[in-house]
Amino acid sequence: MTSTEADDAAAGFGPLRPKLMRVAYRMLGSVSDAEDAVQEAFIRWMKADRAAVREPEAFLRRTVTRLCLDQLKSARHKRETYVGPWLPDPVVEEDEVEDVTLPLMLALERLSPLERAAFLLHDVFGLGFDEVAAAVDRDPAACRQLAARARGHVRDARPRFALERQHGLELAEAFFMASRSGDMKALGAMLSADVVAHADGGGKRPAATQPVLGFDAVMAQYQQVAAWLRTHASKLVRVGFINGLPGFVTLEADGELQTTALDIDDGKIAAIYVVRNPEKLRHLH
Repeated sequence: MTSTEADDAAAGFGPLRPKLMRVAYRMLGSVSDAEDAVQEAFIRWMKADRAAVREPEAFLRRTVTRLCLDQLKSARHKRETYVGPWLPDPVVEEDEVEDVTLPLMLALERLSPLERAAFLLHDVFGLGFDEVAAAVDRDPAACRQLAARARGHVRDARPRFALERQHGLELAEAFFMASRSGDMKALGAMLSADVVAHADGGGKRPAATQPVLGFDAVMAQYQQVAAWLRTHASKLVRVGFINGLPGFVTLEADGELQTTALDIDDGKIAAIYVVRNPEKLRHLH
């Protein structure tokens, strides 16, 4: 390959990279794994007979999808041996731009790789079933069934109440202030009766190894957190949307970042998602 051909291949691939990253990340839930899949797709694009490719975007999307399907086979075993609750890598945005929120990504974990691909490509990215079929190497009728089954499994993960953007950010900031200052009355007023707290430390940093269920248990946990923070200060880095949910990034006393995302249902916090595993936070530095 000449340097001119390489430059042309890179120029054609560059504008498509963000779209391909969106597909790969939603398939895998890992920023680093998504980057690897997209980079491998680029290598294959460089080696391909590009003159024979009529639709580069479709070709590359198929390539990335198939790479992700292969990756998910080994990822399932890693999830089973993971220490504590597994949460997807946090993606932080200033504005609420995520079309797949964190609860939905967790629901996708319960699907087979093919169901996950069919649902994402059709329901999220809006592809027709003919193109979905080409991407996953199944016929369109089978893909229609895969997407329908997936839809049934993830239905409850869709938000029931629309959340006004600014209100969500204000609630996230208020949660930070109450949880760090130990204002348990203010904290309790924000939580739903059946609130659930998830913390992903991955065995790398201290975190609850099981989800904490219910108002009383979550309040007791944050009372302990507040006592700890009196001598181990936590600094707010930014407030924003984390995987489509209002939340914030903090710098903890051990010098590591942490993200907290809040699932808000009918004005109350229904779930708290904390990522502490440093391997999942490297891309935020």
